[in-house]
Amino acid sequence: MRKRKIYLILIGIVVLAFLTGNLSYPKYLNQGIDFLNGSFNVKISHFWDVPFKLGLDLQGGTHLLYEADLSSIEKENYSSAMQGLRDIIERRVNFFGVAEPVVQTQEASGQHRLVVELAGIKEPAEAIKMIGRTPFLEFREQRTEEEAQKILNKQKELEGLTYEEAQKIENWELALEDPYFISTTLTGKYLEKANLGFNQQTGAPLISLQFNNEGAEIFEQLTSQNVGKILGIFIDGVAISTPVVQEAISGGKAQITGDFTVEEAKELVRNLNAGALPVPIKLISQQTVGPTLGAVSLQKSLMAGLFGFLAVIMFLIIFYRFPGFLASLALGVYVALVLSLFKLIPVTLTLAGIGGFILSIGMAVDANILIFSRMREELKEEKSFVIALEEGFRRSWPSIRDGNLTTLIVALILFGLGTSFIKGFALTLSIGILLSMFSAIFITRNLLRLFAGTRLEKWGWMWK
Repeated sequence: MRKRKIYLILIGIVVLAFLTGNLSYPKYLNQGIDFLNGSFNVKISHFWDVPFKLGLDLQGGTHLLYEADLSSIEKENYSSAMQGLRDIIERRVNFFGVAEPVVQTQEASGQHRLVVELAGIKEPAEAIKMIGRTPFLEFREQRTEEEAQKILNKQKELEGLTYEEAQKIENWELALEDPYFISTTLTGKYLEKANLGFNQQTGAPLISLQFNNEGAEIFEQLTSQNVGKILGIFIDGVAISTPVVQEAISGGKAQITGDFTVEEAKELVRNLNAGALPVPIKLISQQTVGPTLGAVSLQKSLMAGLFGFLAVIMFLIIFYRFPGFLASLALGVYVALVLSLFKLIPVTLTLAGIGGFILSIGMAVDANILIFSRMREELKEEKSFVIALEEGFRRSWPSIRDGNLTTLIVALILFGLGTSFIKGFALTLSIGILLSMFSAIFITRNLLRLFAGTRLEKWGWMWK
């Protein structure tokens, strides 16, 4: 490969290392920027500072385990009922203000359970109260423009006032109402079933609704009063669909059509059924992880990772000399790149996830060891440095590919079948494996190519 191309690639690697390194840990760069701003009276913006997203075991928080009562649900509908319940609970927790909650369903020994992890929540009483409510499905009529404007004006009038000050304003309660929709008597208790269907002409997904006799009468009355208007469908006060009524509908059957995908339609069906067929849940376990314990766990994990990283670098340099030193540089870029991706995706880091990342460092080193060992064999046969380098990479690639591919397959299986902590381990391991091949095959290779044709390639003790 021409030296000019190698130099351009190396410049790109240096830029990548600078960006990812500072994205991973921007503290010192931002301190330097503050110094320049103060010394030369300039206004340089800070480098992007994105925090890591820590899991329950590192940040502290609450782990809740609920058991669902599916006695009123037919067995073939267990899965959809639990998925609908999961969607509702996740929406409630998000509304409560919990950042990135984990809500999962589990089945063990015939028991259907719901796992809720609330990172950063130390006093979960209000969250438990909110989660435990039965999902509430309701249909709302669209208000007239005049009614909506009155409510909006009242809300604007009360902006910036305290609760006590607002109570002194005439008709202050009006500001608490939804300015666009008004509740009706049609709720989830009248809905018998929601099903996914498809338009026979266009193939587009649609949702069919079936009400009971009493609900059919209410629905017919509502649709006849709201032709050409929106009849909103709400769960727990959040709009999940806003279809426009085309005509009065009798018989208790209706269809919801719109510009949504099959997956979106399936989710809407689950939510409708969850609201129509409430699944009672009972809290059977509650564990609180304190922030102190989380901080200690994080500190110990980081120290273990640091010592392991230094031990790997020492091994590479002692046993493989100068190639080991270059591989250590590539490994540093690899660590910065992985940590940057963890921030940008973002990946919720748990103790298990950190373990997966540290294990992926070992996989990255393993690739370098295979390459360097093969290079040594080629050099011992008195081949030139360039040939030994290219042959080392070419002949070690099948072993690197197969080893990483089998580990990646296992990680994907763990991610698909495991629980939250196992998923975290599998995700960080998978990301690490993919980037480790980039580090070994691309970065290390081009660093070695830089010395082809130089005096250093003739110093055999550095390479053999």
